[in-house]
Amino acid sequence: MEKKAIIVGAGLVGSLWAVYLSKRGYKVTIYERRSDIRKAEISAGKSINLALSNRGWKALDTVDVGDEIREIAIAMHGRQMHNLDGSEVYQPYGKEGEAIYSVSRGGVNARMMTLAEKHGNAQIFYNHKCIDVNLQEGEVTLENTETGGILKDKADVVFAADGAFSAVRYNGFQKLDRFNYEQRYIADGYRELLLPANEDGSYKMDKDKLHIWPRGRFMLIALANEDGSFTCTLFMPMEGENSFESLKTDDAVDKFFKETFPDFYDMMPNLVSDWHSHPLSSLAIIRCFPWTKGKVALMGDSAHATVPFYGQGMNSGFEDCTVLNDLMDKHNEDWPKVFAEYEKQRKPDGDAVQDLSLHNYYVMRDYVADPKFLLQKKIEKRFSEKYPDKWMPLYSQVTFSSIRYSDAWKQGMHQEEIMKKVMETPNIEANWDSEEVEKKILEFI
Repeated sequence: MEKKAIIVGAGLVGSLWAVYLSKRGYKVTIYERRSDIRKAEISAGKSINLALSNRGWKALDTVDVGDEIREIAIAMHGRQMHNLDGSEVYQPYGKEGEAIYSVSRGGVNARMMTLAEKHGNAQIFYNHKCIDVNLQEGEVTLENTETGGILKDKADVVFAADGAFSAVRYNGFQKLDRFNYEQRYIADGYRELLLPANEDGSYKMDKDKLHIWPRGRFMLIALANEDGSFTCTLFMPMEGENSFESLKTDDAVDKFFKETFPDFYDMMPNLVSDWHSHPLSSLAIIRCFPWTKGKVALMGDSAHATVPFYGQGMNSGFEDCTVLNDLMDKHNEDWPKVFAEYEKQRKPDGDAVQDLSLHNYYVMRDYVADPKFLLQKKIEKRFSEKYPDKWMPLYSQVTFSSIRYSDAWKQGMHQEEIMKKVMETPNIEANWDSEEVEKKILEFI
């Protein structure tokens, strides 16, 4: 008998999951609320650039589509910090050769949709908005936003990959008794800018680094695009002093950048007009449970939307595909068993990636320019190189391994406590690479 699956949402996770299901013999239908983004001009700077790392590559390579994404990915080997006085500090992400990869959200999404159709033989119906869902029956009701027509479709399994403000979750799960749901906005928002290439098409900064201008309560970051430009994002409080609320006039915007990011200001033509061409956006964390009911499961942002500061939103969504795929093998596609273990196993990791994302925001914003913090990272790096079986830095656990997010978070916080004690060692700046410091770490592990 034909196996049928419906995916609501043709974004990154939905498109990849369509490839997985198709390779397992499912007839896959995807319904997408938006129009086909491939028919619109996708320009850089429309949305925060994404950072692909190990978990994402593993999920892509499992179904042999990783190389097609590598064609549009730019390796970034570390952070380049830009200080107020014009000096710069470089901090590598991991060991020699380890990198995260900058990809444009629009570019990779367009590529993923094509892969879903090509490798997955999936059918994608655009301009179809989910307006109701019967969780027990696996039936979705959709409205064609162009014609106003109503359509019902039914499948053996239905997957909600329709983002942080999921229509499937809202119309189905959030009506359930005892469904836990939390939507939390952080105090900060973001606005993007596009730093164009030089006239000859070359980059104005090193493309193989993630550039950060840390300024305490706010920061600017920049990731390279394929065309020589950089997608830049300013994160800062929505309200109060030095906030988006305080930048009400063109003069205020110009003055703020000139004084706060002088080297960036000098590179950035048409700052004010570019400022107005990008919207101010807010940032939310969504927590909910259960993630499955009847024949329907939540995936990616619909289950565990996070803020972008660890670059793990897409990677964690792609890892949902890896986990579900492994459980399909384990339980021979017995979906009630697959769903039960999926939500039990994955929920702690969804929570942990959110904790990690907030933690890394404070690191990027407040600490990366702090000499003491940089020294701490230097000590950790040296110790982990000498004792790789005893210590892996938290960033490497999250970014360059498949260690569960929940385990990485626990271990990372334990290591942070150890390093607090180590950094209290007298004259640590001079003795950071001494036997005494090494013994202290070994004693606390």
